[in-house]
Amino acid sequence: MELTENKLKQKVQRNILMVSVLILVGKFLAYYLTNSVGVLTDAMESIVNVAAGTISLFSLCLSEKPRDTDHPFGHGKIELISASIEGILISIAGGMIIYEAIKRLLVPDEIQKVDIGIYIIAISGVLNYLMGWYSIHIGKKYNSIALVAGGKHLQSDTYSTIGLVIGLILLYFTKITWIDSAMALIFGSIIITGISILRKTTDNLLDRADINLLKDLADTLNRNRKPEWIDIHNVKVLKSGTSLYMDCDLTIPWYYNIDQGHRIGAQLQKVLNDKYSEHAVLNIHLDPCNIFESPKCSKCLCTDCPYRKQKFDQVEEINVTTFIRNEMERHE
Repeated sequence: MELTENKLKQKVQRNILMVSVLILVGKFLAYYLTNSVGVLTDAMESIVNVAAGTISLFSLCLSEKPRDTDHPFGHGKIELISASIEGILISIAGGMIIYEAIKRLLVPDEIQKVDIGIYIIAISGVLNYLMGWYSIHIGKKYNSIALVAGGKHLQSDTYSTIGLVIGLILLYFTKITWIDSAMALIFGSIIITGISILRKTTDNLLDRADINLLKDLADTLNRNRKPEWIDIHNVKVLKSGTSLYMDCDLTIPWYYNIDQGHRIGAQLQKVLNDKYSEHAVLNIHLDPCNIFESPKCSKCLCTDCPYRKQKFDQVEEINVTTFIRNEMERHE
């Protein structure tokens, strides 16, 4: 049986979570053997990976629930809450790591079996990178913020792991114990990336306009533009999980009847469905082209219009600026 998008995302997150638990066990085993606070740094971040992975899996399961009376836009925004919690956990882990590093720097302790720790940490780093790449790939393909955020976190964990392995190699050959604490301080500072994740998720929770999405949408409409689409403006897009809820005003020839207007609206919906895999929900308000004294004839592609008052000059390209302005602004 073919998996739906949500089921596939859940399967991906479930697999990542299982591997993350194995990596967590391996890293704490390495810490137990080595007594290295640098290794503890990696192990504590793995706790965040497992906790965040569990939350992400829960959010993906909940976001699959269909729209209902209490949630007319669906449950997709739970993925943003999941990514926010992950950002908070990363920040907390970074602070705890820095604390442990400073404590060990002031009160040094013996470090053992560094070579075994190097092998375990290196293998876990490779696994983290592969899981991160896979999570980002699936997340971008199906527009899942939770999977993309989780994948980026896993890959950032990998980069710190590379530095940790280099530091452990130096520690192994030089026997200089303060290297261990210095590594923990550096990587504890690096992994505090939760603020950037929180900023992005907060913007989405507040429905801040996504300029990149609007540019992509404008390019799509320009490539598939119909002559009757004289103007598209007053566009608002709300993202909820993988769904896009779009309101817009579409200017069409004033003499078209209701059936013709409905047909034009259906054409616009089909273009969005082809682009966004039927995740676009469109609400259109139709405007006649002669609603104001200044006609749109010079920018209208309808060559067979029997009521043209001006010669065609050039079509007005759809872009972010024309998208977001309202009807009054268009005629100021």
